[in-house]
Amino acid sequence: MLALIAGQGDLPRAVVDALPEPALICAMESSPPDRITPDHLFRVEQLGSFFRWLKARGVTRVCMCGAVGRPDVKLSKLDLPTLMLLPRVLRALKRGDDGALRIVIGMLEDSGFQVIGAHEAAPALLPEAGVLTAAQPGDGAAAMAALADQVSHRQGLQDLGQCCVISGDQVVAQEDARGTDAMLGELPPVPGGLFYKAPKPGQERRADLPVIGPNTAVGAIRAGLSGIVIEAGGVMMLDRAAVIEMLDAAGLFLWVRERDA
Repeated sequence: MLALIAGQGDLPRAVVDALPEPALICAMESSPPDRITPDHLFRVEQLGSFFRWLKARGVTRVCMCGAVGRPDVKLSKLDLPTLMLLPRVLRALKRGDDGALRIVIGMLEDSGFQVIGAHEAAPALLPEAGVLTAAQPGDGAAAMAALADQVSHRQGLQDLGQCCVISGDQVVAQEDARGTDAMLGELPPVPGGLFYKAPKPGQERRADLPVIGPNTAVGAIRAGLSGIVIEAGGVMMLDRAAVIEMLDAAGLFLWVRERDA
């Protein structure tokens, strides 16, 4: 049986809708999902008991999807099964996002669960490689995408965001902790530029794999960009039909690009 540890945003709902069979939906009490109703809420201070609860219900696989804030750990709420996990929990809370996720995944695996990514639970969310729109990338798109590859690598080394906006040979904007929508919402007009999104090199892909959706298309259109470039096999797409329809209507391209292409 599969359990989803669901966070906020549109991804958990999209994963649930794409699953071939029902899953047990769980969530941290401090970061409940806002698009679906969880079957069970848990506190990080009772993580050990939560793992036992999952096993008692026949769960063998776990998928983490959606945005989750860092909880405030209250030692007064700590239960005995979680005591042995406490050093790892505290260490995770001090790490960057990817480091914290690796520790959480390690705890799940050490407890006997197979951890899978949202793209593995719902593979239809990963678009195939190629240009999916009527509009095609222009002559400068390949060079801008190559520059974005370099930006992505630097962002990965600093554990920063997963996207940026490129215009010619200039980096116009980079994602920060506030996320993609905030970056696009503050973007001035960038005619001919492109939006780029990819996983940070070396990041743990079983959680926090990048996502684009209708909001991304709206932001790119509003900024007057020429198109969107995402990494093939590394970025999920929500509401694919709507995204392509919006981009086609505005004349933007969507290039699902092999990283080394």
